[in-house]
Amino acid sequence: MKDRTFGSGGSLIRAVASREGHRVTTLELFFDLAFVFAFTQLSRLMAQQHDALGILQAMVVLALLWWAWTAYGWLTNVAHADHGVVRVAMIIGMTAMFVAGLVVMEAYDDLPGGLSGPLVFVGAYLVARVAHAIVFVWLADPALRRRTLITVALSVVPSGALLVVGALLGGPWQIWCSIAAVAIEPIVSYRTSIGIAWPVRSTAHFTERHGLIVILALGESILGIGAGAATEPISVGILSGVVLSMLICIALWWAYFTRLAGEAEHALQAIHASARGRAATGAYTYLHLLLVGGIVLAALGLEVAMAHIESTESLGFFGAASLAGGTACYLVGAAAFARRLLGTWNAVRLTIAAIFLVLAPVISMLPALSALASVVGLLIVLFIAERNLLPKPVANRSRSVEE
Repeated sequence: MKDRTFGSGGSLIRAVASREGHRVTTLELFFDLAFVFAFTQLSRLMAQQHDALGILQAMVVLALLWWAWTAYGWLTNVAHADHGVVRVAMIIGMTAMFVAGLVVMEAYDDLPGGLSGPLVFVGAYLVARVAHAIVFVWLADPALRRRTLITVALSVVPSGALLVVGALLGGPWQIWCSIAAVAIEPIVSYRTSIGIAWPVRSTAHFTERHGLIVILALGESILGIGAGAATEPISVGILSGVVLSMLICIALWWAYFTRLAGEAEHALQAIHASARGRAATGAYTYLHLLLVGGIVLAALGLEVAMAHIESTESLGFFGAASLAGGTACYLVGAAAFARRLLGTWNAVRLTIAAIFLVLAPVISMLPALSALASVVGLLIVLFIAERNLLPKPVANRSRSVEE
């Protein structure tokens, strides 16, 4: 079947429409590398601040990065990433988001000399969003173009204005303006999408795209483990810490890709086309932020643990809260994702997530190696309980996705 094209004229202003069965392109993987770098910078920001405010600041920046990433994910589901005007937008967006990642450490506190870090961060973010907005509106179906323009304008313009104002004011005003900007995106998207059947051109592409960003976030956590371990002479303690940390990363991968991702793709495919876009927005655009946020927080905990892996002193509450809280956030996100598409709550994951939160103070009193071992032990309990207590996930295809 010949691919449909948008527009006429030179190759740079044309686009090739996506259709069912199309997969992720190499340009999209290249695009994601800018976000992997930004995730690494977020871990540095939290480690440097080493307090709850630093974690809040990093999570707000992560949400901004996520809205930018998912916006381009929808764009490349409309038209091929590696053709025409979409390729141009992807290159602009990738470069802009790399710049944003570069100045994450100055996103709230400008360093002496040079340009204003907060303004550079906001400017780079808005360049990426405006490039996406122009192309996304132009490629929208004619029947949906007006609603697409309203959705994009009501999310990008006010959130961008708040970010600029916050960067200019600085101090506590900046974090409040940034939180408001982050909140605008899902609220506007939800309200303007009521009664609208946003198309998912390729379910395979859409689900694979989100699975890959989970993989890349896990890759960033592995980089953090390696960076912490490679600075010291190798020892039994470091080897043990690396193995336990890798087991935690593998467990997070297992929790999503072996019992959930494939069934979720089949469930999304089974939903009627008129409702598929709304289901995809809830399950992937919104709930996958919990998965990625959980990985980033857990990666911070792993880095803290590896930095103290040979110490007999307690890990401390900051490292324990990051590790246990991040893992709990990931498990809750995975359970909510399954509920949205498969129709049932995973009670085992919710219970283990609650146990992680309750035991965080206890984990904080353990040495780093014992803390890692306790997390691995709880995750093993999770998988044993799932295997013995829960049936293999099957999509409840008769359930209404409009719940």
